[in-house]
Amino acid sequence: LDGLFAIDRAGLVGEDGPTLAGSFDISYLRCIPGMLVMTPSDENELRQMLSTGYHFDGPAAVRYPRGSGPNTPIDPALATLAIGKGLVRRRGQKTALLAFGVQLSEALKAGESLDATVVDMRFVKPLDEALVRELAASHELLVTIEENSIMGGAGSAVSEFLAAENLLRPVLHLGLPDSYVEHAKPAQMLAECGLDQAGIEAAVRARLQQLAE
Repeated sequence: LDGLFAIDRAGLVGEDGPTLAGSFDISYLRCIPGMLVMTPSDENELRQMLSTGYHFDGPAAVRYPRGSGPNTPIDPALATLAIGKGLVRRRGQKTALLAFGVQLSEALKAGESLDATVVDMRFVKPLDEALVRELAASHELLVTIEENSIMGGAGSAVSEFLAAENLLRPVLHLGLPDSYVEHAKPAQMLAECGLDQAGIEAAVRARLQQLAE
């Protein structure tokens, strides 16, 4: 199979309702052999990933949310990305926030407050294993952030890699709960799931406190 899946309405969809939410696509896509799974953080990265998937020799998926993006300037060239390579957006101390998708903007805000490293992971599959290995060696806590079910999601991919490599490092998974999130404004839904800046900060501080005890 050589095809590109452009998956609209990834994550929560506000008042469209829980039956239309794309809460599980990372989980069911990453178990398919040879599948390229990409999570853009903004409009420009979405364009680049669509181009990357189109030129990829095999099945590829790009998942993106309903609504508008953060108004990132668009590069008119349809450049492709290096497969399976994340991008460190901020260097900090102790904690590394690994954002898969549009939560990058909230992760960057939280990273400033926490003085945390913030990474735009970009690819769920293949995972940037070299980057995860480096982050695990240089930080006390890894935090995965995704607008997908925690069960079987991008965070699971990170933990599976760490376990396979016998890299013992605390990991905190932030994502969607094992339930259907009911109708609400998108911002309210993200806050309820702890995926906004305040929720990310609170979860990280609580876990750091546990590790210090």
